[in-house]
Amino acid sequence: MTHGFIMVPGIGGSGPEHWQSHWEELCPRATRIAPASWDRPDLADWIAALDRAVAGCSGPPVLICHSLGCLLFAHWRVASSRAIAAAFLVAVPDPAGPAFPPQAEAFGALPVQGFGRGPVLAVASSDDPYDPRGRGIGWAAAQGARPCHLGPRGHLNGAATLGAWPEGQALLAGFLHEIGG
Repeated sequence: MTHGFIMVPGIGGSGPEHWQSHWEELCPRATRIAPASWDRPDLADWIAALDRAVAGCSGPPVLICHSLGCLLFAHWRVASSRAIAAAFLVAVPDPAGPAFPPQAEAFGALPVQGFGRGPVLAVASSDDPYDPRGRGIGWAAAQGARPCHLGPRGHLNGAATLGAWPEGQALLAGFLHEIGG
């Protein structure tokens, strides 16, 4: 794999027990976006942070997004023409769902222009409290992502105690192999 990886966490920034943090330790080429605040997400600031991270890569990167980071990816695709190699979306939330954080309301006006160029895989758990009716993964599929439905895994975050999430690593590796990355 010659691409760099950009971690695009959700609200809170994916703490030390989150699989994204473990993956960063495993991959020295991985970087993380750096918005002004992880807990008070400002859509324009987060879009700018993602754009800076992509611009800082020597070639088109693979975006590894979790939860609110998946919605950020969609908003960023509308705002930026920068190339990516692929996007790996995990736990796409439903902004109309009962657990969606009110401080992230601006992220909820979901773009419907599609994800543009670059393959996208969207991974969902069957019992994700942030997508209880499957609308988040359904929206991602309608935008061009290939959906991957897992069994019950919760929100696929630090609280799910996935550690380095070997299952996710295998999903990403298989996806990148399929697309020739």
